Amino acid sequence: MKRNTTTTTSTGPRAAVKLVRCAIYTRKSTEDGLEQEFNSLDAQREAGEAFVRSQAGEGWALVPERYDDGGYTGGNTDRPGLRRLLADVDAGKIDCVVVYKVDRLSRSLLDFAHLMRAFEERGVSFVSVTQQFNTATSMGRLVLNVLLSFAQFEREIIAERTRDKIAATRRKGKWAGGHPPLGYDLDPKGYRLVVNESEAERVRAIFALYLESGGLLPAVAELNRRGWTTKSRATRANTHRGGKPFGRWSLHRLLTNVTYAGKVKYKTETHPGEHPALVDLDTFNAVQTALARGGPGFGPPSRGRDPALLKGLIRCGCGSALTPTHTAKGSTRYRYYRCAGAQGRGPGACGAKPVPAGAVETFVVDRIRAMGRDPELLRDALDRARQREQERVAELDAEGRGLARDLNRARGEVHRLSLELEPGADNAALVARLADLHARIAVLDRRAAEVRAQAERAKGRSLAPEDAARALAAFDPVWDALRPDERAEVLALLVERVEYDARDGRISVTFHPDGPAALVAELNRRTAEADDEPQTIRLRERA
Repeated sequence: MKRNTTTTTSTGPRAAVKLVRCAIYTRKSTEDGLEQEFNSLDAQREAGEAFVRSQAGEGWALVPERYDDGGYTGGNTDRPGLRRLLADVDAGKIDCVVVYKVDRLSRSLLDFAHLMRAFEERGVSFVSVTQQFNTATSMGRLVLNVLLSFAQFEREIIAERTRDKIAATRRKGKWAGGHPPLGYDLDPKGYRLVVNESEAERVRAIFALYLESGGLLPAVAELNRRGWTTKSRATRANTHRGGKPFGRWSLHRLLTNVTYAGKVKYKTETHPGEHPALVDLDTFNAVQTALARGGPGFGPPSRGRDPALLKGLIRCGCGSALTPTHTAKGSTRYRYYRCAGAQGRGPGACGAKPVPAGAVETFVVDRIRAMGRDPELLRDALDRARQREQERVAELDAEGRGLARDLNRARGEVHRLSLELEPGADNAALVARLADLHARIAVLDRRAAEVRAQAERAKGRSLAPEDAARALAAFDPVWDALRPDERAEVLALLVERVEYDARDGRISVTFHPDGPAALVAELNRRTAEADDEPQTIRLRERA
């Protein structure tokens, strides 16, 4: 008998699908258009939601929170929406982060690497909707690394392209950026210099005036009498810069600017420019020759037979330095210190008359000798010197903080502008601004290092009154034996500043806090070079 059989196929229980909680992150660099009913952030989120719905069979589901950053740059991670996203990642509320494009999360390779490390440590995957990769898979991680490597490469060559573009621009004679000098304006239709006719006539007159007057100071006095000023310009913030009276140094910069001869300069190279010259080449060369000869009123003070002992130390009551000068009557030579403000801007800048050098130098030397004999005078001088050092340290610390802020702003702007460079586009304006920023960063870095070093030296200075008294006792025995140039060096060790007030003839001397100790070391060194070792030992014993 045939038995009827029934075959039953068992498929078993269906495998459970793991829930993947997805968070969509959106970002827009500017606030333009965010007020619209449907803006860029909404478009990014809509694309992300559609992608998550397409993966519903894999257990993907949206979390209700929105992580939006409207008006925030991708150059850093200081964004409120991103901070909330990372907080929820740390709290274990998210399994997958979804973005429209990779650069919505970050435009910095370093920041991106830190974010990816944070995601990986918490088992969170990262998905880009339009670039079709998922870090949950090995292929997705490979594609991401390739994309980031190219992004890093692009950022690294931006600086090289910037430098090469500036060099090529200037070698072709084109204006490579910066503020136009007096006599020129920027052409609004193209990035080049055009002549400002009214200013151009003034520039030609300045060149002619210098050749006629025979020196910078007479020319400065005449320019200020006429009321002529440097180039005035308006910034993007609608504030005005420049427009200041000419001084010796600003006039010198104008007279040596090769732009006026129709040329452009790149480092040590000079190339024909595409802009028209304002002065002919013969006139420009004649002015350079006159300046090179060190015409009246320009150049370093002449060195006479007797060097100025207080050069670089003495200052006028108006705040300017007093520089050495002299007159001669027959074979007699009279030395003076004259206000540099009067030299640079004409006699009307400061009413102080030249002060006889011998009298003020003798006063300072006698002051040093008196300190060595009067403990109260020495203690008072050291107290004032320490107070000045404390004030100086505070000033340096404040300057250091300001430099740090300026550096951060400049570097942030460099990063932002670098991202705006487009291959094949006219990036002249961006290149010029980047060049200015790089130059400014170099200057700020150097100054910051100087400020740090000065602050450390100032904080480490300390000398007891008894040690200072012993040191100053060594001053008298050797002063008369020193050569004039050695005397100037010794005074520079002891004296920080000499102030002369022409109104009442008062002279005040400020000493270095570590000056006496430096004096002993220097005198011992000089004695050792000139004499034998036993004499050096006796000098130390006497100190």
